[in-house]
Amino acid sequence: MAPDSDSSPALQGIEPTQYPQNLSPRRSATKPKFLRNCWYVAMFSSELGDGELKHRTILNEPIVLYRKEDGGVAAITDRCSHRHVPLSMGKLLSGDRIQCIYHGLEYGADGKCVLNPHGSGKASGALDVNSYPVVEKHTLLWIWMGAQPANADQIPDYSCLDDRDELHVTRPGYLKVEANYKLLVDNLLDLSHISYTHAGILGNADTATADPLVEQDGDVVTVTRNSENAETPGILQMMSPGGFERGDQWQSISWFPASNLRLEFGASRVGEPKKNGTGYFALHFLTPETERTTHYNYTAARWGVQTDDEQNQKIRDTIYKMRTFAFADQDVPVIEAQQIAMDQPDEELDPGLLSVDVGPLKYQKILDRLVEEEN
Repeated sequence: MAPDSDSSPALQGIEPTQYPQNLSPRRSATKPKFLRNCWYVAMFSSELGDGELKHRTILNEPIVLYRKEDGGVAAITDRCSHRHVPLSMGKLLSGDRIQCIYHGLEYGADGKCVLNPHGSGKASGALDVNSYPVVEKHTLLWIWMGAQPANADQIPDYSCLDDRDELHVTRPGYLKVEANYKLLVDNLLDLSHISYTHAGILGNADTATADPLVEQDGDVVTVTRNSENAETPGILQMMSPGGFERGDQWQSISWFPASNLRLEFGASRVGEPKKNGTGYFALHFLTPETERTTHYNYTAARWGVQTDDEQNQKIRDTIYKMRTFAFADQDVPVIEAQQIAMDQPDEELDPGLLSVDVGPLKYQKILDRLVEEEN
């Protein structure tokens, strides 16, 4: 373990043996241990239309999702048990059945093979595939990949997306990231990087000096960074009538196992209470595709809206464009390059620690414990 790179009190008491060895994921010959008994976002609800078969690989498992005749959503293994052709290439039939394009086997929404059109026609249990619980909530499709019973009450709270004016919510965004999902969680729980990676858009030098406060509630970790009389980032200036160059800022980001995050970001004029300010909830849904690729879904919902509808339409589009630029053109290239750099050495890398690492360290310990308990 390298010596501490920062003697901040926030890191006091963290011994080398406590440092999570998989905080910085590297290539491994063993099967990756994902947390399976939790909710992941498969996609936004709006992405799955009636009559469509949509493929997603989640935790290395190929999944096909489709809407049932009762309006619910089915998710089964996207691989015919006969010759392993993706079922998403097939046809959706009445009765919520998928017909394989190769030899015509048909599967129900529960993954059971309901028709074998060959030979005796017997559809034995050996032909069945897995099915996965799906819940449609907060404008998202949540999928449960584990063997334990799924509990919809464990879906993280993203009610800020419910019953909100359309102009106050940005359209859904999606990126495919060529890196382990935990590198993205690290990136989001350490918001000090916005002062450098996103300078002028989401942060600046004033926000870099804010001390992080890390709190834990059950298995949820929240990192808060507030700044008084700080330069107001451009994305917040445009959301206030007339704008203000300096103000009091709030940043509070929560991590929900295994990889969903909710950031509350806003500002008010210097000395004024938060209720007089404006901002948005930045919502991040990181779903592991494989050990080295991640589905990154995102959107934002405004709070304290102080602008009219004509302005809101422009702001809605601008927030989407600015955040997409920040993620796609600033964050992702750095994280993908980080993943490559970490994969190159033959020996284990020994990262140093800074005070800003308290949040990532805290969530990683919880995630390690949950995975260990599950396995």
